[in-house]
Amino acid sequence: MKLGLHIPSTAWAGGAPRLRPLLAEIVQTAERAGFDAISVDDHVWQHPIMGGPETNQIEAYTALGFIAAHTARVRLLALATAASYRPAGLLAKMVTTLDVLSGGRMMLGIGAGDYPEEAAGLGLSYPPLGERFDVLEETVQVCLQMWAGEHGSDQSFRGTHVQLGRALNLPQSLSRPHPLILIAGNGERRTLPLVARYGDACNLSPSPDIPRKLDLLRHLCEHEGRDYGAIEKTAPFGFDVGPDGASVPALLDQLRWLAGLGIETVLGLMPGVDQIVPLEIMGREVIPAVAEW
Repeated sequence: MKLGLHIPSTAWAGGAPRLRPLLAEIVQTAERAGFDAISVDDHVWQHPIMGGPETNQIEAYTALGFIAAHTARVRLLALATAASYRPAGLLAKMVTTLDVLSGGRMMLGIGAGDYPEEAAGLGLSYPPLGERFDVLEETVQVCLQMWAGEHGSDQSFRGTHVQLGRALNLPQSLSRPHPLILIAGNGERRTLPLVARYGDACNLSPSPDIPRKLDLLRHLCEHEGRDYGAIEKTAPFGFDVGPDGASVPALLDQLRWLAGLGIETVLGLMPGVDQIVPLEIMGREVIPAVAEW
């Protein structure tokens, strides 16, 4: 099992003046500790479950550029971009640029979105759910077209919701054949079929229902002629090591449970991450243990 650090909030002591050095210290410590990936929320307002819109929230792709500059090994992604927030060609270009500047470490984490209030507040596109899924699929199609070959495509893209006059992309991504695509969500009617058709990774809520979802994904992959085993099975979770590591045994039990359900990579938020010590405990006591599973 691999572990990634998810950073959903930067509402840390010291506020904005301390954010730059503290975020750099967190991601560098996480990389030294052995985390496989670092992900950030793609929200422009803080989500209600993390404190709501009056809480500090930095923009995801700007933050990933900063994290890329302060790390050398970990994979990088937004978990997960709302497809309707950015024009598809621009999103492909942003991910490409981060892939190049990070040395080939960028993933596209994408979904349909789940926070209409922030979209309305800052004037972002947020159509009805069915249309958002259509936009999600067309956005992934655009990204794949722009990541094809040495420079994307000289052809146009004409979808129902997304249109490009010329899917040119230079410089091309370093990741070949393209940056990995994680499609987040549990939906059986739209999300998992999109994973089977296009995804390199899924992201499923941690629940006893995971084996059934993965069994469905296996059948969908067979229908699409894709290798189910090649799709990375990920889940969000929490890495609470407790005071001085007292909760490490309980955390290991929880991660073993997820591994038993079929999860290969866990992207976890950490209480007290800004105190740094929990990251060091993860590196000593948790990451080496789960690497053997």
